[in-house]
Order: sequence, then C-alpha cells, then structure tokens
Amino acid sequence: MRKGWIVFSLILTLFVGWEGSCFAEVKNPQESRELQFQDMLMLFLLPHIEQKLDEVYSSLLTVSPKQYPYSIDIKHVERLNGFRSFHLLITLEANPTVGPHIPVGKDRFTFEISPIIPDNVKLVHFKAC
Repeated sequence: MRKGWIVFSLILTLFVGWEGSCFAEVKNPQESRELQFQDMLMLFLLPHIEQKLDEVYSSLLTVSPKQYPYSIDIKHVERLNGFRSFHLLITLEANPTVGPHIPVGKDRFTFEISPIIPDNVKLVHFKAC
C-alpha cells in the first residue's frame, strides 16, 4: 500500500510540475522588396556560384560543397553605365558547406551582368577569403 502511495505521489508530482508543451510563437522575418530581389538574384546566380565552387574545391574535398541562397550576402552593387542601365557589377560573399552545414570557406565573387554578355553573366573576380 505504501508503494502505491509513493508511485501515486510521484505521478501526481510529475503532472503538477509539468506545464505542458511549449507553444513559443515563431516570428518570421518581415517580407520586403529587398529580400524578394535578393532571392531572385540568388536564383539567377546560384548555378554560376556552384559551378565555380565545384571547380575550386574539387582538389580539396571529396564531395562538392553546397551553397544555400540564404548564406550569400550581397556586398556591393554598381550600375556600370549609369542610372537605369542594365549593366551591373555585383559582389557577393558566399559560405559553402558540406554535410550537415559544415562551413568549408568564405568566398567572394564579383559578377558582371549585362544583356550583351553571352548567357548574361560573367564571373569577373573570385577570391577565397
């Protein structure tokens, strides 16, 4: 009988002390035009970035690094032919990863984007930081 009371009191203590599931509110960052434009740009440039990363890291790694759009920062954007021209110079900083998001480096890309360039994109400069 005494064991029953001990078990009952332990179970009661467990349920009384338990506050239930945590329902923390997750707030997503605000959608903005800047984020939309950055995401569109990353979708456009991501294949070029991954191609260069494969080339650079092939001698160092046994697997190709992955580059996620959300881990790319736009450092500088410049219009080369003045206001409202479509000839741009864009500098990005990327953090490629392997496996479960293990960073393998920090790389800086400078792309020239223009309608007069074949495929519209040209890698002008690459630097492993």
